[in-house]
Amino acid sequence: MRTDKEGDLVVVGEKPVRNYVVACITLFNAGTKTVRVRARGKHISRAVDTVELLRRVFIKDLNVKEIKIGTDELVNEEGKDVGVSTIEITLTKPETSQTVNRTLTHAARPPGRRRW
Repeated sequence: MRTDKEGDLVVVGEKPVRNYVVACITLFNAGTKTVRVRARGKHISRAVDTVELLRRVFIKDLNVKEIKIGTDELVNEEGKDVGVSTIEITLTKPETSQTVNRTLTHAARPPGRRRW
């Protein structure tokens, strides 16, 4: 996870979604008014999952202010120019919003018979 100079950018990569959710919650709890979630290529779906988990579970009144899509031009290993899709989702949290106190843990095994 990286942040930019303004400190409001979460760059999504290979880590689990919960890591990016925690990063966003941390930024909001630190007083940041807007948080940008950015990803490119195969990580775009992980960025969308991060935002949806934030909206549905942790910060119920979180607003999606803007969604930008685009293409980054990169040079691959063979020296050819290739385009990689990008997404940047800007989130805002209302002033009176409360973060739901939930923990990000794996589901506990249901009670029942122990198997040795």
